[in-house]
Amino acid sequence: MSTVSSLPNTSQAPTALMSKLEMTELVMASKFAMGVSWEDISKAAGLSPVFVVSACLGQNTLPADAAAKVANYLDLGNRAKDVETALQLPPKKAQETEMVSKDPLIYRFHEITYVYGDTIKELIHEKFGDGIMSAIDFDLFIEKIEHPKGDRVKVTMTGKFLPYNQW
Repeated sequence: MSTVSSLPNTSQAPTALMSKLEMTELVMASKFAMGVSWEDISKAAGLSPVFVVSACLGQNTLPADAAAKVANYLDLGNRAKDVETALQLPPKKAQETEMVSKDPLIYRFHEITYVYGDTIKELIHEKFGDGIMSAIDFDLFIEKIEHPKGDRVKVTMTGKFLPYNQW
């Protein structure tokens, strides 16, 4: 059995594959030019905004039908098929980024794990045992919470608990 069958099936295969970075730049340019939101794009794809944004930024893979819907929605002209294919290709997770981003928002998440990482680990181990939270069987939701002292960001992460194997 050939593993080629697991690759994206396109009727007109590109002569060269578009990089994830080029795909992201085209998606972002079209999103801006059209004046649409990630919510709009994710509705067109039929998937969660977090997952669609992650795929459009090159960090996840969309199923063929969702990739086609995104590429068609974004009105990419003759580049739509290339973007559709790139959205389906497996990513190299975080390969094109710095180890610790200097972007203030992203850095704060690193800072949270620096300050609270051991606490989170300790509490997870106490409640579940020795193991990890999956980043594969995982959900992420971002909400805006209105607050009198300034709007709040609510980030909810849920991941399957995976106990370490003991032998």
